[in-house]
Amino acid sequence: MSRINKNVVLAFLTLTSSAFLLFQLYYYKHYLSTKNGAGLSKSKGIKKFIMLTSNQNVPVFLIDPLVLELINKNFEQVKNTSHGSISQCRFFCVPRDFTALALQSHLWRNEEGWFRVAENGISVSPARQDRLPFWNGNPPALYLQIGHSCDPLEEWQPPLPGAFDRPELQQVTVDGLEVLIPKNPMSFVEEVPHCRFIECRYKEARQYLDSNTVEAVVFRKSAKELLQLAAKTLNKLGVPFWLSSGTCLGWYRQCNIIPYTTVPSDLGIFIQDYKSDIILAFQDAGLLLKHKFGKVEDSLELSFQGKDDVKLDIFFFCEETDHMRNGVTQYLFPKFTLCWTEFVDMTVHVPCKTLEYIEANYGKTGKIPVKTWDWKRSPPNAQPSGIWPVSEWDEVIQLY
Repeated sequence: MSRINKNVVLAFLTLTSSAFLLFQLYYYKHYLSTKNGAGLSKSKGIKKFIMLTSNQNVPVFLIDPLVLELINKNFEQVKNTSHGSISQCRFFCVPRDFTALALQSHLWRNEEGWFRVAENGISVSPARQDRLPFWNGNPPALYLQIGHSCDPLEEWQPPLPGAFDRPELQQVTVDGLEVLIPKNPMSFVEEVPHCRFIECRYKEARQYLDSNTVEAVVFRKSAKELLQLAAKTLNKLGVPFWLSSGTCLGWYRQCNIIPYTTVPSDLGIFIQDYKSDIILAFQDAGLLLKHKFGKVEDSLELSFQGKDDVKLDIFFFCEETDHMRNGVTQYLFPKFTLCWTEFVDMTVHVPCKTLEYIEANYGKTGKIPVKTWDWKRSPPNAQPSGIWPVSEWDEVIQLY
């Protein structure tokens, strides 16, 4: 009886082992090999796409965060890899839904060239005019995100996922394929969480029939030039800023500069981004310093004057435990992060929760134009700020 039991057990174990081995073979054939094959197929599709765009003189470059991060981790190896060398697929075969590449929008106008791309086996189907996905199989293996450029020297922004500083490019060999990538891959990748782009509410702005009088047109032109000069100056210094106060209200409410405001250009800067040469840089740009209130460590404000007596105010924001504050009059704001937008032909920052920011400064009636406004008493977020000691007045109240 004992001998029979051993044979039964041995047969059972043999059968079980065989079944498990067959399962492993089936799994490898239908899952792992399919997965690896999909990766290789994706790599071939990317290679074919980049070769075709190169033949059409269309300089696409890689902006895919996952692939760029992998390249950065292995950059020494990538840098020392020569074109045409045989290597395993380490980067483009990584599992993901699509690969993101970018192209300056003005280069997209070569429609004949893109039709040739489509004729060579990669179909073009414009989901939007500014975002064209390229399919190579199902699901999509490639996406091309088109970057906009308002000015060759300014920022560019692909519509999805957001806006980035224009990267310098370098050519490297990845998986045996020559591709263009940002010169500093990780710097580009680190921008992704902060690249959200929000558009002005053009539909809602139609209800505000802005004045087209000669005075309003001239005023807006001068204000626009002042804003652009201020942005250029701060960008050159590497100081991040955003549209604040009435300028932010004008962008949000009517997608334009408010023509009857006394100060058409209001900018916000975090105090930790303050640089001591800001004043000198603005003066070198031709702007006159009109006043300087407060201290760097407390309530700093700067005001400049451009041509046609148009003014620019810069408010420096300090972060507290549960709010932000700025100004000698101490305006309190809920905490906020910054998003990109377009305003007067520039790519600039605004608070992401713009309505919350505006309502803190102008109340729930901010959508209603008001031509009489007391900067000290009208804002609902204005708080008593005390009085500077007389001994400090020469430092904290400087008029020019």
